[in-house]
Amino acid sequence: MSRALLTGRRIAGVGVALGVAAAAALAAPMAASAAPSAGFAPAETAAIGPGVQIATPLAGGAELCTANFLFTDGAGQDGHADEPNGSEGERQSAHTESAAHTSGTPDGAVYLGTAAHCNAGESATSSVDGCREPVMPEGIEVSILGRDGQTYTGRVAYNSWATMQARGETDPQLCNLNDLALIRLDDADVAKANPSVPGFGGPTGLDTDGTTQGEKVFSYQPNQLVATPNKQGVSFGQPEGPRTHVVATVPPGVPGDSGSGYLDADGKAFGVLSSLMAPTTTNGVADIAQALDYAADNSAIGRVSLIEGDAPFAPTGLPLTDMPSGPQLPALPLPDLVPSPLGS
Repeated sequence: MSRALLTGRRIAGVGVALGVAAAAALAAPMAASAAPSAGFAPAETAAIGPGVQIATPLAGGAELCTANFLFTDGAGQDGHADEPNGSEGERQSAHTESAAHTSGTPDGAVYLGTAAHCNAGESATSSVDGCREPVMPEGIEVSILGRDGQTYTGRVAYNSWATMQARGETDPQLCNLNDLALIRLDDADVAKANPSVPGFGGPTGLDTDGTTQGEKVFSYQPNQLVATPNKQGVSFGQPEGPRTHVVATVPPGVPGDSGSGYLDADGKAFGVLSSLMAPTTTNGVADIAQALDYAADNSAIGRVSLIEGDAPFAPTGLPLTDMPSGPQLPALPLPDLVPSPLGS
């Protein structure tokens, strides 16, 4: 399959070498923020963090996606990280707590999150089925296009598609809706990172109870040429089950936005841009808490926690996209929805 055809098969973008270099300039810097935690760069000058582009190498170019949040397998709010072989109840309560960093950077590895489908293989087709689509192996190197114009290298430490395939999963709820990858930052690059979401601030924690119909949501999506990267929208809740949220923004997520993070009205991180929910123009947003549960229970990476931002969540006063309304919103009740790649 040609790369031109591959561009439209999922919410990701394909760039050639010159395009990748130029794309780094599209990520806007943070606005003024609170003082950074010791060990992280100040939010307004950090090269790495939410919204930067991630490039997975492919023949003749690269697959371009967007980073959501920072995560760690180090100390959380309770001061320790549970071992992967702890009890189910211990893991569940611990890895859904955000990792505080008031005493500096975490004492473990730091990861940059994106969507698992961003590491799909060369021969992947028009499908969001993570149990069947070819996927790059965990351990591959990817490029992180820093806001400072520099390119950094990270390594894929976890990919939900690769893990599901290794386990032989067949449950459609998992195969189509479990979409998270974690890219380990080089230790030397952690000091150039900051976990705060540009413009919005936060995340203030990890949402573990889902979103409801009508709830306002926010996303920072700088990697498209629109008036503002600060999107606001509305959730239609989780009619497809706990692993995904149905979200409407104007414009919806487009190729290159894959992996972008979503915040609820309290600034809590809840989702990862994953798919188009056909036949509407709403997006499927994979639930982060559910995805972290799966990683902790089924992969070698074990328990991983969200790192909270050190800039307060303050969406008011920002130049925001229009709220979807009228014909931009599907009629209720929603029709039968099918998670699909953009453009299929």
